[in-house]
Amino acid sequence: MQITRRRLMASATATLAASALPRRGWTQTSLMMGDTEIITLSDGWLDLPADFIFGPMPQDELAAILAQYGIDPSAPLTPPCNLTLLRRGDTLALFDAGAGTQFSPNAGTLPDALATAGIDPFDITHVIFTHGHPDHLWGVLDDFDEPFFGNAEHMMGGVEFDYWMDEGTVASIGEARASFAVGAQRRLEVIADQVTRIGDGDEVLPGVVAGLTAGHTPGHLVFTIGDGSDAVMVLGDAIGNDHIAFARPGWISGSDQDPEAAAATRMRLFDRITADGLTVVGFHLGHGGIGTVEAEGEGYTFRPSA
Repeated sequence: MQITRRRLMASATATLAASALPRRGWTQTSLMMGDTEIITLSDGWLDLPADFIFGPMPQDELAAILAQYGIDPSAPLTPPCNLTLLRRGDTLALFDAGAGTQFSPNAGTLPDALATAGIDPFDITHVIFTHGHPDHLWGVLDDFDEPFFGNAEHMMGGVEFDYWMDEGTVASIGEARASFAVGAQRRLEVIADQVTRIGDGDEVLPGVVAGLTAGHTPGHLVFTIGDGSDAVMVLGDAIGNDHIAFARPGWISGSDQDPEAAAATRMRLFDRITADGLTVVGFHLGHGGIGTVEAEGEGYTFRPSA
């Protein structure tokens, strides 16, 4: 193991952060699949205006559904951010990189979560991106603008990588998300030599298969770990919350860049998840993000395992 000044600083900072934190459940939930352990780690939470998701939805029916979940549509939403870690032998694969320190004030706590779990960022072997939004990508660099996971192979869908690196995306994505494009391009330029391009159907690790789920972003990927009814699907933001996305998956959401495509993707995913009896891990699902899905009424319900 190469000892560098930055590594020593990062290790010391992580140790101090861990000792200063109250002993809260940073490692939210875990499950075992044979020799594979899947863990969710908290990166904090986001603070979003409700209209960011609910704006384009039929408001009368929406209000009744939100009341069932105890959600005040006039209050900000605070979705959790759950990163998925796969541990198998010498492999430590992290799905997404978190928000870092420059996106949202209550997100970016992954370094503390890793420290509390006893994991050194330099021991992460793979960082596998679902997509390039800030809460999933911006944590890939540290405060020195160097790769936070310095020894990891980084994997991103080729469609997604090209989209964020395209100079035209800043203009085409719309003013509200222009900073997403600027920030993504800056970070991807730094790690470009470490990025392996992946695509639909690729086996990115033994028994881990990527699936294209366009809509939330043009090249969004989910990842299925294992097969049959014992499989686990890492959803990213393809199913972006545990309330309205489940209750009315066909409704368009303001959080998706191509809302119609994203709704079609959700419907297709729910069909597969329930038909195959998959366990899911959702980036913005509650209770640590790991659970199962049941059909209910006109939609579905998330049953967390924690």
